[in-house]
Amino acid sequence: MYIGIDIGGTAIKIGLVDNEGNIVYKKQIDTKAQRGYSEIEKDIISLIKSLLNIAEDNGSRVKSIGIGIPGVADPEGNKIIYCTNLGWTNVPLGENLKKEFDIPIYIENDATVAGIAESIKGVTKGYKNSIFITLGTGVGGGIIIDGKVYSGVHGTGSEIGHMIVGENFYDCNCGNNGCLETFSSATAVIKYAKKLIEEEQCETTLLEKVNNDLMKLNSKIIFDSAKEGDQLANKVVDRMVRYLGIGITNLINVLDPDVIAIGGGVSKAGDFLLEKVRKEVSKYVLYKEVKHAEIFLAELGNDAGIIGAALLSEYK
Repeated sequence: MYIGIDIGGTAIKIGLVDNEGNIVYKKQIDTKAQRGYSEIEKDIISLIKSLLNIAEDNGSRVKSIGIGIPGVADPEGNKIIYCTNLGWTNVPLGENLKKEFDIPIYIENDATVAGIAESIKGVTKGYKNSIFITLGTGVGGGIIIDGKVYSGVHGTGSEIGHMIVGENFYDCNCGNNGCLETFSSATAVIKYAKKLIEEEQCETTLLEKVNNDLMKLNSKIIFDSAKEGDQLANKVVDRMVRYLGIGITNLINVLDPDVIAIGGGVSKAGDFLLEKVRKEVSKYVLYKEVKHAEIFLAELGNDAGIIGAALLSEYK
């Protein structure tokens, strides 16, 4: 058995997972990030103890504990270097858990963990070299090479959302201009749609759909409108796809993986998005006469964080 923990800004999910990635038991509590790191660490320790007891009652031994975080950890899994939406900097979560439990502890970025889950039970299963891209509020990424997680020498690699792919009309939260995240995240799609609406560049039904309240505009409404033929929505989607295609092509040209999976909230646009991305990548990829990575939509949903974190030790 393994324990997987998915730490998010709103919830902490934990589960007991078997060797094949099946969740045997899971539990969820509110993060309540405003309480600060120390209180959240106490909650995590308490959750782990409860799952260790459940495993013991079922005659099972927990081999390792894996944790997915919305941030960066050091390569040894001792400290979380930063976790912006939780307000954490250099917190010793791994170090403290190793003192508390005589069990190996592993910590990785949540997008990497989701990529592992796809390798275990999802669309990239059976492939040794894969890349997972998550399109949500931001753009995240996870890279698996020869069946092992690749996060770089210092643990700060696979930041796919911060690849510079062009010049943009606003800066990224990281301070740079041109990050993929500012072109192809849900946030970016909404920002660009609002910009076009305010400039009255195209006819659109988007305002009508949100009752003239742009605060209600979201990426789903934009993609649904694009599917219906809305001129402005399609302009927004085409720009988003163009830069995502450039980013994916960069990954293919540098790493040449077997497969790339696209997940996150924006991926719910389905085949409409997927076919556009595939077409865009085919325009930019270097060796057009040679087979390149297949691109699919991720298959796993909310449990991906628990599954991937639990089996993190097998991918280190």
